[in-house]
Amino acid sequence: MSIPVPPSWKDLGKAASDILGKDYPIHGSTLEVKTRTPSGVTFRVLGLQDNKSSNISGDLEASWQDRKKGLAFTQAWSTANVLRNHIESENHLANGLKLEAISTLVPEKQAKNALLALTYRTPGLHMRNFVDVFKGPLLTADAVVGRDGFLFGAEAAYNAKDKKLARYNLAAGFHAPEYAITLHALGNLSTYSASYYHRVNQDIEASARATYDSKASSNMNLEVGTKTYLDNAAFIKAKINNSGILALGYAQALRPGIKATFGLALDTIKLSSGSTDASAHKLGAALTFEA
Repeated sequence: MSIPVPPSWKDLGKAASDILGKDYPIHGSTLEVKTRTPSGVTFRVLGLQDNKSSNISGDLEASWQDRKKGLAFTQAWSTANVLRNHIESENHLANGLKLEAISTLVPEKQAKNALLALTYRTPGLHMRNFVDVFKGPLLTADAVVGRDGFLFGAEAAYNAKDKKLARYNLAAGFHAPEYAITLHALGNLSTYSASYYHRVNQDIEASARATYDSKASSNMNLEVGTKTYLDNAAFIKAKINNSGILALGYAQALRPGIKATFGLALDTIKLSSGSTDASAHKLGAALTFEA
């Protein structure tokens, strides 16, 4: 039996994180439009109105890729006047090797940044290396090794200018088709989290995450959530944490390429105390068009 390629460092515990973090558009109203031309160019327009400030922000992104040659180019511009370019080359020098160059520019402030990345994927190993050119430079490397469902990962960042280790993190876990357990030691081993994901059956998924921060005043945080598929076109999500914040999400595919998502967050402690403070609760929606 061949050994699969493990997930990247950032995707360790992704199944649990998706249940607890995605499809809750509670901070405002979002409109996203994606279109693809016959020549293979993809355009993405994203607009967001923030509930708290009522500010409207947006992004315009155009991307082109040649799957046969493993090349991709993305250019984006935001209403904050931030320009971003992203170039990718995959499987050119070696199978499983991807090279990336990402640059950002803020003309108003004359601020710029450049990130060079190298990713290597092979059965049993997923490794990434980054060089932040204008910060330090800062060298970051992470790797995940896996076998028979067991995963072990580490991340470290080194500041070349200061000649010292900027941060280091560790992770371990076990992933099976229907459940996953992931442990993280982050913030130079000052913050610890444990997450659990379980596909109960074809229609129900559940997850939980506990986080302990040795430096925070409120050391322990716990949240649990679930996702239930109503049919092939709709699902509902719910989560609650130990602060009493209950979040609900509902997603509905209105027709092929059109999806609507609604989110609601309630402070159950203030509800039980009879408080009428509307700012304690949040409501939002997201609409996505894809053609």
